[in-house]
Amino acid sequence: MKRTSLERAECPIARSLDAIGDWWSLLIIRDALLDRRRFGEFQRSLGLAKNILDKGILKTAPASDGSAYQEYVPTLKGRGVFPILVALRQWSEKFDRHPEQIATILVDRDNGRPVRKLELYSLDGRLLSAADTTLKPRPRRAKRHPGRLSLKGRRGA
Repeated sequence: MKRTSLERAECPIARSLDAIGDWWSLLIIRDALLDRRRFGEFQRSLGLAKNILDKGILKTAPASDGSAYQEYVPTLKGRGVFPILVALRQWSEKFDRHPEQIATILVDRDNGRPVRKLELYSLDGRLLSAADTTLKPRPRRAKRHPGRLSLKGRRGA
C-alpha cells in the first residue's frame, strides 16, 4: 500500500505527521535525543532499515570519537520534536493501565527532580484546555504583483 503524502495538507497536525507520523520515526528521534548516534545503535535498539532515517530530522556528521564512522545527530527540526515526545510520555504516564511498569522518569539533569507537566497557556498567562481553544483561518497576506510599482510611502506620489 502506497503512503499518501500529507506534506501539502492545510492542517498542521497532518503536515507534521508526514515527517514524524510513523511510530518508528518518533523512536529514532527519541534515541537520537538520548545520544545514540550510529546506525548500528538505532538498528539494535529498534531493528530498523536505513532508509527511514532520511526525513530532515537527523543529519550525518563525523563521529565525535574521531573514527571514520558517521553519526546521526538531531537537526534543529529533530530537537524541536522533544516537547512532542515529552507530551506523549506524560500522557502515557497518566493514562497507562500499568504506569508502575514504566521503567524511567524524566528528570531535570541539573537537580535530578522530575520535570513539571507540560501545560498550554494563553498569551496573557491563563492555563488553557481544549475547551478554551478553537481554530480560525490564518489571515491571508496581500499578494504582490511582480512588475507593479508601489508608490506607498513615497513623497510627492
